[in-house]
Order: sequence, then C-alpha cells, then structure tokens
Amino acid sequence: MRRLFPILLLAALPVWAQRGDLQPLPAVPPPPPEMEAFDAALEPQVTIVRNDKETREEYRINGKLYMVRVTPAAGKPYYLVDRQGDGVMIETEINPNPVRPPMWVIHSW
Repeated sequence: MRRLFPILLLAALPVWAQRGDLQPLPAVPPPPPEMEAFDAALEPQVTIVRNDKETREEYRINGKLYMVRVTPAAGKPYYLVDRQGDGVMIETEINPNPVRPPMWVIHSW
C-alpha cells in the first residue's frame, strides 16, 4: 500500500496542474460568404423500382445512369456499373467501387 500511494499521487499531478488555467474556447466563426452550403447537383439521384422478383436502385448524376443495384427476392444483391460512361453496364461484385489502379499508356509505337 505504501508503494502504491506515491505512484497514484504522481499519476494525479497532471490533473491538478490543469485545474488553475482553464479558459473558455473562442466562438466558432461563421463560414466565409463564398462557400456554398450544399450543391444538390453533386448528389446522386436514386430511383427505387420494386416488383415481385427484384428491387432495383438506379443511381444517376445529372440525369445520366451510372450504376444499378439489383436485389433479387432470393439471392445476393449485385451491381451493374457503367465503367466507361458509354451506357454499357457491366456486372460487378458486391463492392460497387473496387480499387482500380490507374492504367496509362507509357509508350507506344
């Protein structure tokens, strides 16, 4: 017990040292006037279509369809993604945004 008391006392010293100089935090300034609060055009528009066999969630940005999530009545959901932006949907795995390394042409003849 005698050994424990000095250790506890040393551990409590920083707490006692902080008591004397407490000051309130300054008020948060308002955002600059040029910042826009929210741009609805950047948010995807989601349309949900339900029927007996499946539920489809269609994701669009600026009216252009870029991804469809299909959830069958029985089974795992899957995604159809327009990777090239040409309107051709390709089925992908559960992760709709897999890591794709950049592929640039370094040299060609």
